[in-house]
Amino acid sequence: MRPEHLSLYTRPGTPTLHPDGTWAVVALTRTDVEDDSYRSALWRHDLPSGALRPFTHGAKDSEPVISPDGQWLAFVRAPEGGKPQLAVMATGGGEPRLLTDHPTGISGRPVFSPDSQRIAYTARVPEAGRYGTDEKVGPGAEPPRHITTFTYRNDGIGFYGDRPQHVFVIDVPAVPDPTADLPSVGQASDSKGSGAKGTDGAAGAAVPGRLATAGVEPVQVTSAAQDHRSPVWTPDGAGLLVLRGVADALVPELVHHDAADTSAARVLDVGPGNVGAVLFDDDAVWLLRADLGDDDMDFIGRSAALYRGRWDGATITDLEGLTDPVTESLGGTVFLAVDGGVLLTRERRGTTELVRWADGELTPVFEGAAEVTGADISDDGAQILLAATAVDSVGDLWLVEGESPGRVSDLSARLRTEAGVLEPVELEATSDDGYPVHGWVVTPSGPGPHPVLLLIHGGPHAQYTPTFFDEVQVYAAAGYAVVFCNPRGSSGYGQEHGRAITGAFGDRDTADVLAFLDAALAADPTLDADRVGVLGGSYGGYLTAWLTTRTDRFVAAIVERGFLDPVSFEGSSDIGWFFGRRYLGDDPTAVAAQSPMAHLDKVRTPTLVIHSEQDWRCPVEQGQRWYVGLKRRGVETEFLLFPGEGHELSRSGQPKHRIARFEHILAWWAKHLPVEAPVG
Repeated sequence: MRPEHLSLYTRPGTPTLHPDGTWAVVALTRTDVEDDSYRSALWRHDLPSGALRPFTHGAKDSEPVISPDGQWLAFVRAPEGGKPQLAVMATGGGEPRLLTDHPTGISGRPVFSPDSQRIAYTARVPEAGRYGTDEKVGPGAEPPRHITTFTYRNDGIGFYGDRPQHVFVIDVPAVPDPTADLPSVGQASDSKGSGAKGTDGAAGAAVPGRLATAGVEPVQVTSAAQDHRSPVWTPDGAGLLVLRGVADALVPELVHHDAADTSAARVLDVGPGNVGAVLFDDDAVWLLRADLGDDDMDFIGRSAALYRGRWDGATITDLEGLTDPVTESLGGTVFLAVDGGVLLTRERRGTTELVRWADGELTPVFEGAAEVTGADISDDGAQILLAATAVDSVGDLWLVEGESPGRVSDLSARLRTEAGVLEPVELEATSDDGYPVHGWVVTPSGPGPHPVLLLIHGGPHAQYTPTFFDEVQVYAAAGYAVVFCNPRGSSGYGQEHGRAITGAFGDRDTADVLAFLDAALAADPTLDADRVGVLGGSYGGYLTAWLTTRTDRFVAAIVERGFLDPVSFEGSSDIGWFFGRRYLGDDPTAVAAQSPMAHLDKVRTPTLVIHSEQDWRCPVEQGQRWYVGLKRRGVETEFLLFPGEGHELSRSGQPKHRIARFEHILAWWAKHLPVEAPVG
């Protein structure tokens, strides 16, 4: 794979199945390098033939959901140059109707009411005079932000305290009467909603998000000045359960709102911990909830457990825990009711499985070298359609009927043909204290000896997978053996594995990645042990930098969007007010002992520093200071800085920036670790 092969990426979103189980709709997103954007449209997928055909033709259509009665399709449409809005169309065909006109757009997936007559969704509501709500006031002329909390901005979103996210409900438009008078061609419409009734009922008040031509008006259900997300309809359709953020807390409140109008929230008592998802199944209510300790701040290594309770119309009662969060890593994008139980995802040893909980047991539904990213189920439970990555695919659809899942799309066929796939080989090593370390090695074509790259993931509570990964494929195709593993601190291996580096960044994790590297070198004589480089991003940038303060064995390094100084990180990162203190502790001496910046004078390894100007997770000052510090000390160093990008550059940045990043990385390795033999 070469950097330009990113243009061949096509990924499926979460599919939505028609209730009868015969067809589905899925958003397919492709990378448009020429336009420097991501294009997405909705496609109809017929089961079980697997035939795909276009269903909508917007430039950016996503998040499709079919109504419970099967008559309507709701989705998110971003018009050319505009913000994403709510659209709806009949499943039988016809033109979509745009229903909303929120100034900053809507977010997340729309949710139909049980009777299919209403749709709940979320959208940010900016303060008057901000974010373009007054065309006379540009961003530089807005009033100052008066901030009194730790939490006021987020990477990829920006400032949000002055534009909280709220839950709205809108009616599904009635089917037009073909005998009624139609508007004249060219008749003007009021796209600003002037003269509409506001939520207070006063004539002339603006209705947030109203589009006059839609014929329906959204109702803002929530009103508290916090972020609201993940609305779920109650079984009777009269109310919504919503997760509401709490200032300076990691744990949201689960609140109950009436769905008819703006209403006061009723906080539900579901016990301590972080509720991540809610699901109704008749009068049963299912929760995913993670225990974050006595102060609800101990997030390290914590996974959610599955809970079941009863819904009496106003409260949740008889809540019982059903799984063990110490051994099971549950959570993710799938949470569906199925015949006396639920479907959900589980991380396990570098994979993300689809599992079913029923009768007290978790049973795999879809497992193996894959990462499940979304799923839906037919009304009778006979069909499960899921989206997942695989070793040879950046994303495809699988159909589960009976016992054996089958792949029903091949969206990466052209990518495999033109770029090829180098498959990872699984390896388990032993760390210096006898602890097992699990990971993979990808070896390029040809006899070798191959220069080696040690690749370290971010998080740290995340995991590498053996599925198709552009980083691994690009480096291996260029002639480098790529070594990557899940050291202690990673997810997918149980709670204690994730918590093992608490208060000891750079200790057990360092021992694990070095032990795995040594095992990979010993296992394959075509790997050149004298020519090894190291690279990683975010926490991977931390551990890369840390390794260069400990050893000179690496020929060169790439430190990308790194967590490099926990002291300045506390005041500059969106998560800095809690992340470093929880992972590294409070004692200044102990923090310095785990800080790469405190040991910068020991670095002799040539280092390329990569960062993004709008990164608020690991702010750009971290990379700037690492680069300047190395340069002042005479260490060979370069700085690659991307404008307009945030922390997610390598995964979802502008396509041309992603390609440029790869080109600079390959040029750096060609300089310091040249490939001596041509690659077949």
